[in-house]
Amino acid sequence: MAGYRRKTPEELLLSISKIHRGRLKVYIGAVSGSGKTYHMLREGQSLKQQGIEVAVCAVSTMRRPETVEQLADLERIPSIHWYKGVEEKKDLNLDVILERNPEVLLVDGLAHDNRPDAKFKTRLEDITFLLSHGISVITTVNVYELNGVTEVAQKLTGIEAECTVSAEALELADEVRLIDVSPETILNRLNDGLCNIKDPGVLKRGNLGKLRELSLRLMAEGVNESLEKYREEQGFIGPSGAAERILVAAQYHWNGSIYIRRGQQIAKRLGGDLQVVVFNDSSQEPTKEREAFKRSILKLTEKVDAGFREISVGNRRQVPPALIKYAMLINATRIVMGHSKQTRAQEFRQGSIAASVLKQVRNIDLFFMADRAEHEGERVLPAKRSVPQQVSQSEPYRRLSAQEVEKKIERIRRGTFKVYIGAAPGAGKSYMMLREGNDLLRKEIDVVIGLMEAHDRTETLQQAGKLEIVPRKVIDAEKGITEMDVEAIIARNPEVVLIDELPHTNAPGSRNAKRYEDVEQILEAGISVIATFNVQHLESLKDSVEQITGTTIAETVPDSILRLADEVELIDVTPITLQQRMRDGLIYKKDDVEQAMTGLFKTGNLIALRELALREIADDVDERLESWERNGSLRGPWRRQESIFIAVTIGETAERLIRRGFRIAHRLKAAWHVHYVQASDERGPAIDKRIEVLQELTARLGGTFEVEQAASKNAIPHALLAKANELKSTQIVLGQSRRSIWSKLMHRPVVETVLREGRHMDVLVVADFNPNIALGEE
Repeated sequence: MAGYRRKTPEELLLSISKIHRGRLKVYIGAVSGSGKTYHMLREGQSLKQQGIEVAVCAVSTMRRPETVEQLADLERIPSIHWYKGVEEKKDLNLDVILERNPEVLLVDGLAHDNRPDAKFKTRLEDITFLLSHGISVITTVNVYELNGVTEVAQKLTGIEAECTVSAEALELADEVRLIDVSPETILNRLNDGLCNIKDPGVLKRGNLGKLRELSLRLMAEGVNESLEKYREEQGFIGPSGAAERILVAAQYHWNGSIYIRRGQQIAKRLGGDLQVVVFNDSSQEPTKEREAFKRSILKLTEKVDAGFREISVGNRRQVPPALIKYAMLINATRIVMGHSKQTRAQEFRQGSIAASVLKQVRNIDLFFMADRAEHEGERVLPAKRSVPQQVSQSEPYRRLSAQEVEKKIERIRRGTFKVYIGAAPGAGKSYMMLREGNDLLRKEIDVVIGLMEAHDRTETLQQAGKLEIVPRKVIDAEKGITEMDVEAIIARNPEVVLIDELPHTNAPGSRNAKRYEDVEQILEAGISVIATFNVQHLESLKDSVEQITGTTIAETVPDSILRLADEVELIDVTPITLQQRMRDGLIYKKDDVEQAMTGLFKTGNLIALRELALREIADDVDERLESWERNGSLRGPWRRQESIFIAVTIGETAERLIRRGFRIAHRLKAAWHVHYVQASDERGPAIDKRIEVLQELTARLGGTFEVEQAASKNAIPHALLAKANELKSTQIVLGQSRRSIWSKLMHRPVVETVLREGRHMDVLVVADFNPNIALGEE
């Protein structure tokens, strides 16, 4: 393993230099007013309580009461004041800071240009200088002030940064933390006079959403890089499961560009990375036509920001193993390729690339792109984009139906719902929920605690402050079992109720089976709710989390909870901070620390869960942007009308297929349908119970489930195809076949038949996951 490799002399020198160098931590926010300074100062107070010397210089509180309170008794080093036009600026006084020599310096505005006669031109250079003298620095920056993001932000929002800083500054940092807030929170703070945003363009909700999504995706990319580095050091092979990496197997042909374009669409909708590979047959002489296609492919991959690799092969039979090996080498999660156009006779004589890849691939999904040219007489991607139908000017005057009126009234009556999400226990969700509760209480809003799981954390208990707690309902006095008292909360009728841990399963005898159902009932009573849960409890992420951590997720919440929420905010914490909190006994009891540190709280697990959380909330932000404005989505519009058809068996992988199908349909804004064809020999009470479980999962995720009877197993493939065609499905999702050769000879293989006779549809073959597969293994 790489962890035992001897360090080179250069690596040893770098490690020694880091011992003397100060640490750099950066708080990132979407815009001013995100709370970066508040959290930086709060951390300064925490460090001071631990006996660490902390000083403050060039920090702007904007007179926000909470931020001023955190500044309190921290030592201040005077900054150098100067004017740029009529605007006052603050520079670091390096000489005084060096003389004082604090262990940690808190400073705002990483993206800052110094006065003309300063020792260094920028604050980043000031900070680098202080780090080299052993002074640690905690600082702040807005995402649109980072070079690289600046250009994208300006294109999307029209906002220009006054000063910028190299994005490499984040690579210099030992720790980077995102302070995520919703556009609604920023606008509320602005109304309360707690934000100092000068650019009016920032104040548009859509622009705030775009900047927020940029910050989430930037952080996710950075976390992914650290995760891949960690997995490489530990000797792990294959994709982590936290992010998608789409590999398009293209060719120097006219349809090569179509495959890449489709791969780009898939990668953007799934929030993943795009790679392209082309296999060049070295036995064939190059032609002008192939060279022209090659130039075109290279130009397109550069345009869509995809990686590119050309691999030479001696003949077409070498393509499948070479493709699989390369896919595993780059940790691809999905291979995009075209359907085979060969006849059975041609496949028998020449071999089928698609069939060979399907037979040999492990742990990687296969996406066979539809051949719609033959079926519909058109190309996959039309040359001209269809113009979205404009809303009629008379639409606002159309009389609503009785059902539409009732629906709008129900929405008005319902309480507001806000959710704080974390990547793992101990992230600080409960603390932030209680902090917001106290803020509302100061504004004379009636707030109560419906259910708080403080786990004896001092900070969390202190944050409860003067908030009223609704007593729990006793379910079983002898066993000491209690649950949240929904009836008492509704009878108390506060304006807002705070509720921890939505995925919790209530004890038998409770009014509802799950706590999130309690929340839905409270919302319907017109009471607003602020709640918390961790990202690993989202139903559709269950398989990914179990793959990443090896931990079974027993309790889940349906993904519809996110769509039900009016606001969703991520509490981002780095793995190193979470692990330290765990060691300090701030998350679990001391007796459980060792087990947690070798399980869920392993470094690789925490990095991957953090990336999952960042990407999930980024996708949620993007969904909201699309609902606010037609061109709001950073992932781009999905222009085709999609219908997803998921074919399942009653095997153990059925739930995984249903969850995967749901996530695909949700991101493509598609209808989705789960279908099970039951052969005559698959009958009995146990099977009926199994079908009921799958029906319940499908319903919980918002899909439709149907069972069809078949005379024999040989009838299953055609029954599936007939139903998919009847539903006008554009994509069929299947599980990877694990049948023996003898079984395949006895019964018609489902996957192979669907691939042969369903070429007019996209076909996704979802791989079985085996963590023990090694690179190059077949």
